[in-house]
Formats: sequence, C-alpha cells, structure tokens
Amino acid sequence: MTATSTVEAPALRRVPWLLTVILTGQFMAILDVSIVNVASPVIRADLGTSGSGLQMIISGYTIAYAMLLITGARLGGRYGGRRLFLYGLAGFTAASLACGLAVSAGQLVAFRLLQGAGAALMVPQVLSMIQVNFEGAARARALSLYATVISGAAVAGQVLGGVLVSADLYGTAWRPVFLVNVPIGLGLLVLGARLLPADGPVRHRPLDLPGLVTLSLTVSLLVVPLVLGHEQNWPLWGWAAMAASVAFAGVFVLTERRAAAPLVAVRILRAPGVVVSALAVFGLMATYGGFLFALALHLQGPLDDSPLRAGLTFVPAAAAFAVVSLNWRRIPGRLHRRMIIVSFGLAALGYLGLALALSGGGHGLPFLWVALAVTGAGLGGAFSPVLAVALTHVAPEDASDASGLFVMVTQLGQVVGVATFGTLYLSVGSITGAAVALAVTALATGTCALPLLRRR
Repeated sequence: MTATSTVEAPALRRVPWLLTVILTGQFMAILDVSIVNVASPVIRADLGTSGSGLQMIISGYTIAYAMLLITGARLGGRYGGRRLFLYGLAGFTAASLACGLAVSAGQLVAFRLLQGAGAALMVPQVLSMIQVNFEGAARARALSLYATVISGAAVAGQVLGGVLVSADLYGTAWRPVFLVNVPIGLGLLVLGARLLPADGPVRHRPLDLPGLVTLSLTVSLLVVPLVLGHEQNWPLWGWAAMAASVAFAGVFVLTERRAAAPLVAVRILRAPGVVVSALAVFGLMATYGGFLFALALHLQGPLDDSPLRAGLTFVPAAAAFAVVSLNWRRIPGRLHRRMIIVSFGLAALGYLGLALALSGGGHGLPFLWVALAVTGAGLGGAFSPVLAVALTHVAPEDASDASGLFVMVTQLGQVVGVATFGTLYLSVGSITGAAVALAVTALATGTCALPLLRRR
C-alpha cells in the first residue's frame, strides 16, 4: 500500500500541493496567536485596554477556536475536509480584515471570536487530511512538517509582529498584524479551490449540540475567571464559576455517554495511548502558551525591548523546535517513547534556565539564548512523537474526530496556559516565578506521560 493509497488516482498528482496549501493555512492560524502576542503592549496603549481585556483579545480567539474545533472536525467528516477548509479560510480572512479595522477593545474581542470560529472550521481538516492521505513514513514526515509549522508560525508571528509594529506603516500601529492575513488568505482560497484533491466519501453523522454547549460552558466558566480575576481582586463569583466548571465537566461526560454521536467517540478514547497523549499535549501547550505570553510582556515591559527585538528573542526556541521536529525520526524507533519523557525534562530544564537567566533583572545574555534553545528542543522532542504515538492506533474513518480532539486539546492548553501563567505573571510581576511554575508543570506533565513507555 502506498503512502497515498487512500486518494483517488486522478487526484494523486495534486497530493504534493495538499501539504503546501493546508500547512500554509495552519501556519496562518498559528501565526495569528503569536503575532498578536508581541503586539499586545501596543494594542493596550492604543485602545486603552485593561490587562484582562488584553488577555481576552489574545485568548478570545483561542477560546472560540478550541471550543468549536471538534464540531469543525465533525462538519469536515460530514461535508468534506476540502469544503470546510475553504469555508473556514474564507471566514478567517474576513474576520482578520474586521480585526484590522476595529476601533475599540470590545470590537476587537468580538472579531477575534469570529476569527477563532473560522479557524475552527479550517484547522481540524489539516490533521484529518494528513491522516487520510498519508501512511507510514510519509505520514510521519507530514506530522513532522505539521509540528514544525506550529513552532515556525509561533516565532514567525513574534518576529513579523515586531517588524510590522515597529514599522508603524502609515501610522497604523498594530493593525497590520491582522491585515497581513488578508492577502495570504485570498491567495490560499484561489490555490485551494484549484489544487486541493476532491473530497472522498463523507459520513453523515449528526452534530452533538448538547455536548458542544456543555463543553463551551465548562471552558468559559474556567477561563473567564482566570483572565478577569487578577484585576478584580479575585471576587467570589470567580471562585464560584471555577467550581461550577468542575460540575459542568461532569455534566459534559454524562452528556457524551448518552449522545448518539458524541463529540469524541468512545472507541477513539479507548485506542491505546490516546488519552495519555491528549493529556501530555494539553500540559505541553499550556506551558508553551504561558511562556510566550509572560516572556513577551516581560521583554517589552521591565526590559523595555522594542517589539522587533522582543520577537527576535524567540528565534533560538523556534530554531531548536524546528530542528528537533524535523529530525526526531532519525532516532531508532525503539527509543521514540523514551524520547518523549526525556523531552519533557529538557523543556523543564529550559524553563528553569530562563528563570536563572532573567533573575538578575537584565536580559541575561547569552544564557537566555541557551535556555530558549533548550526549551524549544524539549517542546519539539515531545510534541511530534506524542502525536505520532496517539494516531498510530486511530482508524482512518475516525481521522476527523481524532484530529478535532488533538487540535482542540492543543488550543485549550494554550488558553489555560495564557490565563493561568499570564495571571501569575501579572499578579506577582516576576518572570522568575512564572518560569519556575512552567518548569514544575512540564515535569508533572512528563510524569503523567510515563504510561506511553508501555508498548501495546
């Protein structure tokens, strides 16, 4: 069986274009998280945004994105990944234009939510189409490129955001960080309509609206108090909301058990390694999201870096992530699962190095660059192998739901990371304390991932 055996013969010649188009879409969606991250101090000053409002501008996109991802994956399985990718891309592009034209923080939050909804339709189709159209070594290579795009987009966003904000094109300040998506999105729409392979047979499964509602409430009740709590001096309603999120999580589980077509089929969760891998990805991305947010604020706040210099600071982390993501398959297969655990330890070591490098109140160079490179290597050595282990036991017919699960977990991890570690940084005002907390979380996640060492 060839790497593209699941693709119809007339479409085989288009498969090389598939990765180009869908990974560029993935790149743009991830770029939009990090590019806003580095522009956040300028947005705050220009719109008079509070700290909690700033977190909502950054996290609002990811909240909508995360909550709707599995539904987006289900729609892709029902109506076709190609169609949903293009629909989501069109919505994302239009919302990006609206964000760039926003005149208030409230408008920007609302348009960011719409932008996240468009990404939720587009992005699940990426992992799903990789799962369906590639097998074996070809799939492993595609997953490595997928992981590299995630890391590359994160740092490209930091650098590009710094360039655009520093340039202050025609006095537009932060607006180009959103408007840059418009020409890219329009170009992808033209290429995607012409070059993406036609959709194969679809599965007309019903949507799980009760599951979507209860999941949305669970996430909102947890994240909103975390974001707003610091500025409002941790009011009672915030603690009540977070307690209620636990109860709604239980309601969500009960709802899914009774659903005819749950958001995530039980058979996917029972596949060896899927649950543990999902928890590992969540913890990994929580530290990653918190790391980006807290360090960006620290560099442009206490250290008074320009947006461009702050963005360039993240390059060692991205370069290390990319190198490891593209080359981890060169390590003998028998060591891949052990490599996951070692990589979590490496990420924790990098976060501790970050704390030490910045503890003196300056940039701590060149030790900061070393710490960032170690952090990136650890994150890259864990992310791709975890996905590969998880997807090995998922049947092709469950690809859309499995991709929705893992992309949702990835984004929820970033939401919780920004809310939790961002709040910690804003409350304590110390990057050292936030970095130590990141290290502890990475070690705890690596411990939880130990069951992946058991082969099945």
